[in-house]
Order: sequence, then structure tokens, then C-alpha cells
Amino acid sequence: MTAQSWQSLCKKKYRLSLRLFLLLNVISALFSIALPLSNLRALTLPLCLILGSSGLALLWQWHYPKKKLNITLSSFLFGGLWAWHVIIKARALENNDSTYLLIALLSVLFIGALAFSNNIIAFVLHSFPAFATCLWLSSGEMSIRLCYAFALPLIAISIQHVIQKRNDNFSQALMYRLMQERKTLNDLSMLDPLTGLYNRRGLQHKLDNLLALDDGTRFVLLLDIDHFKAYNDHYGHMMGDQALIRVSAAIRNAVRSRDIVARYGGEEFMILLNSIDIERARAAAERIRQQVYDLDIPHMFNESVATNVTVSIGIAPLEDGDIEEALSKADKALYEAKHQGRNNILVSDDLQLA
Repeated sequence: MTAQSWQSLCKKKYRLSLRLFLLLNVISALFSIALPLSNLRALTLPLCLILGSSGLALLWQWHYPKKKLNITLSSFLFGGLWAWHVIIKARALENNDSTYLLIALLSVLFIGALAFSNNIIAFVLHSFPAFATCLWLSSGEMSIRLCYAFALPLIAISIQHVIQKRNDNFSQALMYRLMQERKTLNDLSMLDPLTGLYNRRGLQHKLDNLLALDDGTRFVLLLDIDHFKAYNDHYGHMMGDQALIRVSAAIRNAVRSRDIVARYGGEEFMILLNSIDIERARAAAERIRQQVYDLDIPHMFNESVATNVTVSIGIAPLEDGDIEEALSKADKALYEAKHQGRNNILVSDDLQLA
């Protein structure tokens, strides 16, 4: 789940709560008209306003679901209309029938408790006008009963509000943690697990971002460890992995932080030098070559020749963002550098001059 989907879920929850509130008002208003208490003045102006406005608002929400009504204001307005209806009806009843006040309050509380079980502010704004009205119109023992009837759902919803708030905070914290872990896993999937350099997927991702920027002249370096198969055959793959790790670190240390270093193949690496001219590109390649040689990793690649691990490097300019063309030229330069004796550097332009 993302932050956007979480917000979408909250909006859906808000709309459902509002629609339920409007629907319950329509049903309660129709019930009051069809089955009025004591069969007295079934139709009042506030009741008509409740029925008409809630019905129209419900239809409007149905046809325009993305349009947002203010649930807090709506709850207060409908609460005021129910209180007005209670005043008119109570004054019309004979013998000051307190039972009606309790039933009227319970009806309003029923609407609020169902629609606003997770929204204590809306519940209070909807229920309090009717509660205050009934309390004002009542006396004696009925006042205590009215207070109890109002306090019970208020306490229950308050507890539910606290629980829901904690659940929401936990869900949000869990969502953010999952998003961070997904980002971490995504980053790890772009790195070579042995060397910690970018793999081909990570390289492509970085290239897509960098090539969209105008970052001056760029050069591509393709680097290959000389006679690495012979190294693995003689020393074993565990030692070969250690050599790769040390060579990778030497390459990374020899270039700038703005340059991209990736493990391009088994013992092949690619370096993208940004905002640099040909002379400094050559100097960077020479730094890499020398630092790898200075690692003093013994390498006996045949019975008569023993030396250190060395690298050969091919250099090519990256022109017009054509990475494939640059890689092709760098690969040809690398092949020729190896052909000329290894532990060597060659620029693709030198091949054209030759």
C-alpha cells in the first residue's frame, strides 16, 4: 500500500460514512412521518427539511461521488433540525410526555452512533443539540435517564475513536516501513551482491536518469581483468571473488563520486565519466590501471610467467546519448588494448588514426 492508496482509502471511508448518515436521516424522517408518536402532527417544517435535504444530498453524492460534502457541518445542521423538530413535537404533546423525549433522543443517537462510530466530533455535533433540547424540556428523573442515554454511546465512541486512532497510526507506520523496505530491496536489486557496484539493471536505471541531463562531455570506459580465467583456474573461484572485490574497490576509489561504476560482466567493468575532457579521461583510466596494479595481487597465468593482476581499458566518447555506439567503440578499443599486450589503455579515436 502506498501513501496515495492510503489517502484514497480514507476518502472512501469518509464518503461511506456520509452516505450512511444521509440515508439514516431519510429513513428516520420517513418513519417519523409514517408512524408518528401519539399520532400528533406527523409533518413539521424541520422534518421536511431533513427529508428533502438529506435525500437531495444523497442523490448528489451518488451522481458525483468525487464531490466532497463537509461531514462536520452536515452533522451539526441536521442535529439542529432534529432538535427543532423535537421542540415543536414536544410542545404539541399533552401532559408533557417525557417518554417522547427519550425516544427522540435515542433516535438521534442511533443515527450518530451508526454513521459516526469513528468520528467523535461529528457524533457530538449531531447529537448534542437534540440532547440539550431534550434536557431543557425534561425534568427530574428523566433528565438523569437522558444524560445516561447520551453518555453511554459517547463513551463507547470515544473508546472506539482511541482504538481506531492507534490502529491507524500502526497501519501508517507499517505502511511506511514496508515502503522503505521495498525501496531498500529495489536498491539492492540494482547492485551486484559481490562487489557492491551497480549491476546492468542498476546501470540502465542510472543511465536513463543521467542521459536526460545535459552534463557536458562524457566518456565510457570498458575495463577487463587480464587473464582472469587463468587466475580462477590456478587460485580457485573463492580467491577469484576476493580479487574482484579488491579490484572493484580500487576502481571506485580512482574515480569521482559523480562517475558511475558498474560490473558489466564476470570480470568486466564499465565506468561512465561525466563532465570531463579526453585528457582527464585518459588520466582517470591511468589511475585505475595503476591502482589495480598496485594492489599486488599475485597472478601466475601460465607456468613460466608470474605477475600481478592487471587490467586493460578501452575508452570511447559518449556522443548524442548513444550509449550503444559508445560501448561498441570502447569494446573495440579494449580488444585492441589486450591484443597489444594487456595492462594497457587505448582510446577509440586512436584506432581511427591508426
